[in-house]
Amino acid sequence: MIVTSSPEQVLITLREPASAAAEAYRTLRTNILFSSLDKPIHTLLLTSAEQTPEKSLTAANLAVTMAQAEQRVLLVDCDLRQPMLHTIFGLSNEQGLTSAILDQEAPLALQPTEVPGLSLLPSGPLPPRPADLLGSRRMEGLLNRLRQAADIVIFDTPPVHTFTDALVLATRVDGVLLVIQAGRSRRDRVREARQKLEKVKANLLGVVLSGARI
Repeated sequence: MIVTSSPEQVLITLREPASAAAEAYRTLRTNILFSSLDKPIHTLLLTSAEQTPEKSLTAANLAVTMAQAEQRVLLVDCDLRQPMLHTIFGLSNEQGLTSAILDQEAPLALQPTEVPGLSLLPSGPLPPRPADLLGSRRMEGLLNRLRQAADIVIFDTPPVHTFTDALVLATRVDGVLLVIQAGRSRRDRVREARQKLEKVKANLLGVVLSGARI
């Protein structure tokens, strides 16, 4: 499905680049890039404690700011429950991540966005058992291909509280960000999400508070 909305309508980093919110994303970008000088972050996973559209918007805005810093950025929609990234960028979702997992020989269905240096791999057709697909050996092989396709790869995954998808991938990436929504995310759910990530020994870089007044 292709939507008619443009990224400028939903991405604060494009719509209002001089705003405090856009500057906050640039600060987040800097903190990530310098979070580990000995082991640079090449693969980054975003998840949330509970279902919220702010998770995907945070991933998209962060990807935009990374690309604006002249990085080759690949944004991958691993939310095989409620994918949003193709809608945010107004792109097709007919082919994507699931297509690449199932057909290892096919070219990656990477789609350029309106932002120079930023490409999107949408979710593709939704599978019946997403966690099994993301935890498969085929996914491991795909991760290696994705690492070679960009300077930094950002994965948008489902919330930790409801599904195990993010936990399956969290151990395979360089860093994890937990997105919480101001005024809506429950403290017990956030605490539980953090504990689950720590239990699988994910490299939790920090928490992103979205929707806060600046």
